[in-house]
Amino acid sequence: MGEALGAVDRDALHGFLKQLMKASVILQKPDEDNLAFMISMVKGIAPRDSLEAMLTAQMVSIHVATMRSASRLAFTEGLSQQEGISRTLTRLARTFAAQMEALNRHRGNGERPITVQNLSVQEGGSAIVGNVAQHAHLTVAEPGTAIDAGLVAPREAGKREHGQAAAMQGATT
Repeated sequence: MGEALGAVDRDALHGFLKQLMKASVILQKPDEDNLAFMISMVKGIAPRDSLEAMLTAQMVSIHVATMRSASRLAFTEGLSQQEGISRTLTRLARTFAAQMEALNRHRGNGERPITVQNLSVQEGGSAIVGNVAQHAHLTVAEPGTAIDAGLVAPREAGKREHGQAAAMQGATT
């Protein structure tokens, strides 16, 4: 069970389960069904190390609190109470999303996935190969990348760049 929860030893497992038990409390009493649900969710996320175990415990606890807030909101009639619970619900949901992002970043070592696809440019077509940055309504590539890649002949590139610069200047005035 300790391995499934990401606990490295018996003490870690004991502390982890104790914290989940405290987080499962309903009306000041531990709730066995809620605790079983929380343990099941942690197992489903399958933490790979102690850091992920702690984060998944927080995620499951935030999820439980989010659902409790949603339930309270459903049974609240006063507008001021509804607004307060709605704010809490929104904060909890944002926290959960941030935790998901943190877990994904941790598992991916902070690297963003890169997608490489085949590129085929037919005669008369054009493409940009290289780093592309978008600013407002203007897309700009690093100078010479299309020429260096052999996609645009150097003499045509000068004409195109001059024509595009004139067109962009006319569009901004």
